[in-house]
Amino acid sequence: MPQKRITVKKSKEIIRLHIQAELSRRQIALAMNVSRPVVSRTISRWEESGLVWDDLENTRDSDFHQSLYPRSKPPGKAEQLIELFPHFTRELKQTGVTLQLLWEEYIRENPDGLKYTQFCFHFQRWREDDEVSMHMDHKAGDKIFVDYAGKRREIIDPVTGEASLKELFVAILPASQLTYIEATNDQTQESFIRSLERALIYFGGVPRAIVPDNLKSAVVKANFYEPQINPLLADFAEYYNTAVLPTRAGKPKDKAHVENAVKIAYRRIIAPLRKKSFGTTRELNLAMWEKLEEHNRKKLSKMDVSRKELFEETEKSKLQSLPSELYPLKYFQENTLVGFNYHVFLKEDGHYYSAPYLLKGKRVRIIYDDRHVTLYHDNIRIWQHKRCRRRNGYTTHTDHMPAGHRFFKEWSVEKFRWWARNVGDDTLRVINYLLESKPHPEQAFRSSMGILNLTKQYPLSVVNQACRSSWNMEWINYKTVSAEAQRIQAAIEAAEDDAQLSLIPDDHENIRGEQYYK
Repeated sequence: MPQKRITVKKSKEIIRLHIQAELSRRQIALAMNVSRPVVSRTISRWEESGLVWDDLENTRDSDFHQSLYPRSKPPGKAEQLIELFPHFTRELKQTGVTLQLLWEEYIRENPDGLKYTQFCFHFQRWREDDEVSMHMDHKAGDKIFVDYAGKRREIIDPVTGEASLKELFVAILPASQLTYIEATNDQTQESFIRSLERALIYFGGVPRAIVPDNLKSAVVKANFYEPQINPLLADFAEYYNTAVLPTRAGKPKDKAHVENAVKIAYRRIIAPLRKKSFGTTRELNLAMWEKLEEHNRKKLSKMDVSRKELFEETEKSKLQSLPSELYPLKYFQENTLVGFNYHVFLKEDGHYYSAPYLLKGKRVRIIYDDRHVTLYHDNIRIWQHKRCRRRNGYTTHTDHMPAGHRFFKEWSVEKFRWWARNVGDDTLRVINYLLESKPHPEQAFRSSMGILNLTKQYPLSVVNQACRSSWNMEWINYKTVSAEAQRIQAAIEAAEDDAQLSLIPDDHENIRGEQYYK
């Protein structure tokens, strides 16, 4: 039974250890966990191939494999069929197109052609090349895979000489393998969203789904069945009319495409720039984007077409159009309690915003951006405030207040002074004192209201005199003014009674006299 061939990667490593490390065949076999005959056969095939080690980095894996393990020339029908496979690969990007359908069309044009089993066999062997097989499992315009590279790139500030590491964001459309890469400061959700948005702009359209790895900027809580998507990414996907399909935890094949894109990006974009230094993130990105264009325009093995050409031909028209404006970056504060004073607290700014008082004790969701703060309850938008960054401040809308609170909200210092002035100078002096004696004038509104409302019980002159008396006693408050108004009014009424009695004569025929009661 013929032995299974080792992978291209292992073959290259065996040759590297033989040429560069100068290890013996026995040492190589132990290091690579293979038998000595396998090591000897690989080295022999390498020497017979005529390949040069210095050129190996630029040699396609498929060409390397063919040089070490040349295949016997296929029969005539198979050879003719293989020439059609690049065209079939493009056709498979179309929705509903299958190998069965392509074979039926092939056999109609070639009645003596290969049967379906042989057709699939040769196609499967032809697609064994990684670059071919990668993009065959996905329909055009269906998904975009995104992730960060494991290694970061260093930049050095030209002024301070300080070194900093930049994250490398990578995105790929698996159907055409068109790739995007950029350096960014970090992996925060804001940076992730903007990098993803620039990738969509680079591709010129939006696929039907975004497939991120389970990084925190994309997935709040990973779960095999129901992963919890980051609210910002979910809102971004809704804005761009697409979906988020995180890779499943523990399923490495789900992210094989983007990981392979990262691997190729290291080899073709990052490695060629390894000896160059950059002072800014933009300088690094410009250099990487130049290499990126070379990568996307390089021919795919066996396809005789580049990623860019394949994208233009099969995938560009399948993408959804981009929105007219960029995504307005939003922030989320979940499960926020409406306090006893019917206000919610926005932690980032340390500011309070009002909600309808009937929601007191309920939980709301806050979505805010640079300009607005919006409250949601039961998935319904309740109110939108203008954002205010004044710490410990309050933004209150009158409609949110109970009737009693709304009454006082409508009053102001000027209104109280105007009312007091109409009562009298002494009343104005007392009201001014109350308003100015408190840290916040609103704290004196109730006392002032009580004093001024005494005019509903007593004449203006009585209230003004009571205020003068309170001022003279230096007991300036509602209780004192009220008591003085009551005392003054009682004295006035008593004086009026005495005046009435004085009009009656002491001797009159209708008056019996004190003797009558003995």
